[in-house]
Amino acid sequence: MIRLIAFVGFLLSGCAGIYPINIHYEDSPVPPAPDYSQSASWASHPDKKDAADSLPLSSRLVDGQKEARADVFFIYPTIFVGKPNNEYQWNASVSDSKLNEKIQAITILNQASIFNGACKVYVPYYRQAHLYTFYTHNSSDSLKALNLAYEDIRNAFQYYLDHFNHGRPIVIASHSQGSYHAVRLLREFFDGKELQKQLVMAYLIGKAIPTDYFQKIKPTEGPEELGTWASWNTFAHGFYPGNYKRYYTKALSTNPLLWNSGESLATREMNKGGAGPGFTILPNLTDAQNHDHLLWIHKPYVKGRIFIRKKVWHRADMNLFYLNIRENVALRVDTFFKGDVSSKP
Repeated sequence: MIRLIAFVGFLLSGCAGIYPINIHYEDSPVPPAPDYSQSASWASHPDKKDAADSLPLSSRLVDGQKEARADVFFIYPTIFVGKPNNEYQWNASVSDSKLNEKIQAITILNQASIFNGACKVYVPYYRQAHLYTFYTHNSSDSLKALNLAYEDIRNAFQYYLDHFNHGRPIVIASHSQGSYHAVRLLREFFDGKELQKQLVMAYLIGKAIPTDYFQKIKPTEGPEELGTWASWNTFAHGFYPGNYKRYYTKALSTNPLLWNSGESLATREMNKGGAGPGFTILPNLTDAQNHDHLLWIHKPYVKGRIFIRKKVWHRADMNLFYLNIRENVALRVDTFFKGDVSSKP
């Protein structure tokens, strides 16, 4: 029972009630823009010590960033929830030390670290939009907050291209709000553009994205395909969210245990391990099956699972399949360097 409480508590940590912002975007001060020539503006960077360098406890995994032949540009999800720590309401300040500590402890540790085995990890701090942005009925406020956040992502990526990339293969990875910005980034910089030749893979997780969203970048249908993209949204088996018809009916769902959009059940034995409380690996944590544009799972196999009532597993979209994603990144990077031009975009 203790393990169950720890596991569910771990997944719910940082999730609070939706704090309402009671002023319009124009009436709230805008945080200063980050300067990506400064190390402090990067949540993760190969030349600094950060949570993306971490490895799950008691695992035999290796941080391979020093020798990595590819890069990952990772965009983290919404951590700016609850009452702001300062005067900035709609967008977070990249100088908010308390918020940055949460970003490191929650998403950089549990998500960005997935990629350190095969990629140098680059994660910019950005003026992320507040969680309320996704719930307000004022579309103008919402759009302005998201546009400001994307402005930072775009500037960070351009700085990365100009100063760090040097023609290396690129993985784009993101979750939730991060995926809202990642799809814009892919359209602007990669889709049908010269840079698409450097794209290893795009992991656009936790956002409902139509299968035909990109013109030239296709959904992945195999674990070694290059220049493709994957996305999934995780729910309990048999559950349809209330906004299903409005939001999910055209979305791609990629099974992260099979790396295709088919509806075959991948048993939990195919799950190499998820990241659990205390940043430990839980082998064979859950199964996975695509159904009606959703990714369905049965209750995670932890002691006391009979008491789990959770239906929405959005927060754990990546944690549940930590090792499978990690191995898939390495496989695609290796495939990129095999020189098989027939598999490249």
